[in-house]
Amino acid sequence: MDWKKAFGREFAAQTHILWQEPLSKHTTFHIGGEAECFVYVSGQEDIPRLLKFCQTCQVPLHLMGNGSNLLVDDEGVEGIVLCMAEPFSRIHVEGTRITAQAGALMGRIAQKACDEGLTGLEFAAGIPGSIGGGVIMNAGAYGGELKDVVTSVEAYDEKGNLLTLSGEELHFCYRGSAMKERGLFVVSVTMELQPGDRSQIKFHMAELAKKRREKQPLEYPSAGSTFKRPEGYYAGKLIQDAGFSGCQIGDACVSEKHCGFIINKGNATCSQVRLLMEKVIKGVEETSGVTLEPEVIYWG
Repeated sequence: MDWKKAFGREFAAQTHILWQEPLSKHTTFHIGGEAECFVYVSGQEDIPRLLKFCQTCQVPLHLMGNGSNLLVDDEGVEGIVLCMAEPFSRIHVEGTRITAQAGALMGRIAQKACDEGLTGLEFAAGIPGSIGGGVIMNAGAYGGELKDVVTSVEAYDEKGNLLTLSGEELHFCYRGSAMKERGLFVVSVTMELQPGDRSQIKFHMAELAKKRREKQPLEYPSAGSTFKRPEGYYAGKLIQDAGFSGCQIGDACVSEKHCGFIINKGNATCSQVRLLMEKVIKGVEETSGVTLEPEVIYWG
């Protein structure tokens, strides 16, 4: 069965379809080969149909938010990449509760919370990802994590059934959750915040933004922190102490500004990044006995 023709017939009217779309255009790393099929759907009601189609036709389905934590293989990915951007970016505030669709950027949600005088999301203001991807990996920064504020999530399972999971059912852990293990497709996230002073919230967000500019290589494409923080250590410090500051393979480079970031200095490839990651992991293990784990998600 030619799934591409079947997909075109069934979804052409409700979706925006791009064939052989370079994923380097959709990731913050600016790295990645082509997706066989890159899709924007017109509404939430199209998602269960798409999930059922992929299950019936045995087509791989990949979910993409802002592409901020992804390293995509140079050969690209097979199947369909579903982009949860527009129109899945609405944010609704009711009292101290914020509900955001999966494609809403965490920075926008944090700003909306600030505008409404709600505190608890300041840490998320500089995280470039969408809330859908963020909640799957329990994104966090500067002492805050999404597990601290998320009360429930709406998500589809692979059969297209819509589930509502409470915060307790999500089983958040460091840079992970039950959704990641179960392969659920998040469509909305509800968070409970606290009333706060708008000027203080704004000041705190500005302070964190200043720290990021000073300490992180925001001037280069990257996927954020390349490695998870090992318990009791800082990945960047271990990498620096192992002598890898500025280490480069092709255009993939360990940032001298913050060794926890591997950056793209121009035309880095996925294979160059992966070789550099392997080199760093081996070197850190030899010098400190600590095994670094990737935080960046690999597609290939």
